Amino acid sequence: MADVTAAILAGGFGTRLRSVVADRPKVLAVIRGRPFLSYLLDQLVAFDVKDVVICTGYLGERVWSTFGDTYGDLRLYYSQESLPLGTAGALRLTLPLFKSDSLLVMYGDSFFAIDLSSFRSWHCSHRANATIALVNMNDTTRYGRIHLDAGGVLVTFEEKNANATPGWINGGIYLVARTLLLTIPESRAVSLEQEVFPAWIGKGLYGYKSEGRFLDIGTPETYKAAEDFFSRETPV
Repeated sequence: MADVTAAILAGGFGTRLRSVVADRPKVLAVIRGRPFLSYLLDQLVAFDVKDVVICTGYLGERVWSTFGDTYGDLRLYYSQESLPLGTAGALRLTLPLFKSDSLLVMYGDSFFAIDLSSFRSWHCSHRANATIALVNMNDTTRYGRIHLDAGGVLVTFEEKNANATPGWINGGIYLVARTLLLTIPESRAVSLEQEVFPAWIGKGLYGYKSEGRFLDIGTPETYKAAEDFFSRETPV
């Protein structure tokens, strides 16, 4: 993974977490005495990634002041939004900082314990233009579901609904070719989930199923669960 640039989307307002994390961006929420972002960076270090772009927005200067320009063997770069650009717009803004033909994208408010090297090998072997890492959930109410064909090609996104049914959901880790990133509109807010991914169906968009442990810290309840999640020997 040393030749792949990683991007961490860390610009969200963390509105749903305000009751428990009110004074900092969500990626700096403290879990077992450490900011959540440090666990994501540890995962990248473990798979020999070298360059990481942190896409910041709300209180972004706090992220830079916490981590600086290096973390272990990682070189850290920052892209600060002046206005909220959404998940896809943030990636488009930082495109000049990417050094690789494919970008590894991670959400700054979730942790998915997958083997990133195997993920990339699968992505390359299928000659995918973009691959979403998928996790199986017993209850997909909060997330919506993703459907694939037998070859792993992404066919449809199913919207969130009140039916507590199992299925495969977006795990918040992607591999995306630079050529696809160039199709994202510039200088406006754009959502990967709502606008970009649906437009990429039929253009080499795949889903990679993994049984790795998954956590998001988007609500006070899941944030509380993070203490136990990261108490195990290693989440990577």
